[in-house]
Amino acid sequence: MTVQDFRSFNRFFTNVIGALDYGRHLYAPYTLTESRVLYELAHSPRTDAADLRTQLHLDAGYLSRILNKFEQDGLIGREPSERDPRRRRITLTARGRSVAELLDERAHETVGALLTRVPAGERPRLAEAMRTVRTLLGDGRAPRAEDVVLREPGPGDLGWIVQRNAALYAAEYGFNTAYEGLVARIVADFAEDHDPHLERVWIAELDGRPVGCVMCVRDDAPATARLRLLLVEPHARGLGIGDRLVTAVTEFARGVGYRDLVLWTNDILASARHLYQRQGYVLVAEKPHRSFGVDVTGQDWRLDLRAAKE
Repeated sequence: MTVQDFRSFNRFFTNVIGALDYGRHLYAPYTLTESRVLYELAHSPRTDAADLRTQLHLDAGYLSRILNKFEQDGLIGREPSERDPRRRRITLTARGRSVAELLDERAHETVGALLTRVPAGERPRLAEAMRTVRTLLGDGRAPRAEDVVLREPGPGDLGWIVQRNAALYAAEYGFNTAYEGLVARIVADFAEDHDPHLERVWIAELDGRPVGCVMCVRDDAPATARLRLLLVEPHARGLGIGDRLVTAVTEFARGVGYRDLVLWTNDILASARHLYQRQGYVLVAEKPHRSFGVDVTGQDWRLDLRAAKE
């Protein structure tokens, strides 16, 4: 490859990106950079200005002006950071999240329309080519927490949740196919009938591939949500993905008005249990049982969203 080859490809791809926003309606009334900031805030629950500067390579003064504009428009709120009192955590308000979701929906539809020009059989080749470019032009560093994006599921992601849960739990805990059947029913129920305002799925993505997931669904008890199917791929552990996924569920559940958040797990999932404890969940019941071909102790955990908010 020559420099001219690279520059030629760059011109081509720049024109493709420009065509996506023909007429300048995609990000209106915001700029592309402002939309990128909103996207990061929507997908990184614990973010401050320093994080945003690092992730988006923005000048401090420019970012400050963007955040001030967002605050004036009622899109964000600021509060002391839990990690460092000298910093201020930035979170989207309900209005800010609605704006971010609208912009994300526009982008999803626009890129989807572009991909219709690519035959279905050629799309895996295109995806692999994109991953190759990212790998070869990257700096060779190990993945970092800021490389992970939380997003809504796309086509095939719900099937991935079933497959990876079944394979991972079989490999790490010896669960049999009964567990795969349980996960398949949970996912099928969500796919066939869920309220998008009260129930949601998050996919953690790293380098263009899913590496984690979690679900928030309505529980039978009044004003109660249930966290389900938390999973992080082994090679992606240590990046805080589980913590971000659980935080995303908590903030979503609180934001839509649930009073309690509950979950059921087993005692052998030590890392997950420690994560729940750190986030304020309280163990309310446990009972030995034999399921999925193994003897385990089931545990019910609960988070009081009203108390957590205070």
